[in-house]
Amino acid sequence: MRIGLLLSGQGAQKAGMGRDLYEQNAAYRAVVDQASDLIGYDFQQEILENDEKLAQTQYAQMAIYTMSMGIYAALDDQIKEQVVGAVGLSLGEYTALAIAGVLTFEQGFKILQDRGRFMQVASDATDSKMLVILDKDQDRILSLIHQAQLAGATIYPANFNTPKQLVIAGLAEDIDQFAENLQQEDIKVVPLAVSGAFHTPFMDSAAAELTPRLANEAMAPMNVPVYSNTTGAIFDDVKATLTTQIVSPTHFSDALLAMQAQGLDATLELGPDKTLTKFAKQILDKHVDRYTINDLASFQTVTDEIVGEEK
Repeated sequence: MRIGLLLSGQGAQKAGMGRDLYEQNAAYRAVVDQASDLIGYDFQQEILENDEKLAQTQYAQMAIYTMSMGIYAALDDQIKEQVVGAVGLSLGEYTALAIAGVLTFEQGFKILQDRGRFMQVASDATDSKMLVILDKDQDRILSLIHQAQLAGATIYPANFNTPKQLVIAGLAEDIDQFAENLQQEDIKVVPLAVSGAFHTPFMDSAAAELTPRLANEAMAPMNVPVYSNTTGAIFDDVKATLTTQIVSPTHFSDALLAMQAQGLDATLELGPDKTLTKFAKQILDKHVDRYTINDLASFQTVTDEIVGEEK
């Protein structure tokens, strides 16, 4: 079975995520304990069990990365050998790159510790927010965004998640007004639980700090293809793309379709919830199976099904 990994992005976090895996799986626990050693306190108790901290970008990114990497470490080697590619959403790209051997766990953790802090500072500098728009006519939505910009609104497209889901970001008052206008046209909108206008020019200061932060990082060749949200293709210049990513819209759908084009039997999402698996259902061919691991029960189910099938 040819498996494409999906790695969670910010917004998927919740207090207590991975608790049962931490308690009962030694390989998963070892990764979380490594995070504790790197940060200097009990990562499980102080971060993964803490709603208040998980609501903050500077902690949420490290938390999701650590959980996803812990699940990957717990997976049977036979499953790992079936992995033919990986796609992460935003910060999930760092997880994908670590899984592909480009970064070590420690590198990814420390970079995200700084990236999250840079983005938190940029977010705190303005009253901004993000909004999910559920509509299949994205060209029309983009036209409305352009019209709002011409009228003085500071809003931008931020995430092209599926053909029916677009996330926008901008000044809070402008987003609220735009949402009200859309609702008057019977277009469904949902506020996104993140702390800033990510993947827009609001993150320029964070990108300016991330560039020198990444400059001296040693990065190894990929042992698994990782598909970029920014380019929709396999990562080429990793450092430049990661810097561009922080201020540019993500194109998860394009990246996922590029991975499918290379041959794919199933996707396997690693992280706190099933968001990317839901996206994959809308994007990929129906013959592609979908699996998710976000707790001990799903871990056991997925490994039994996939390993059992191969055997």
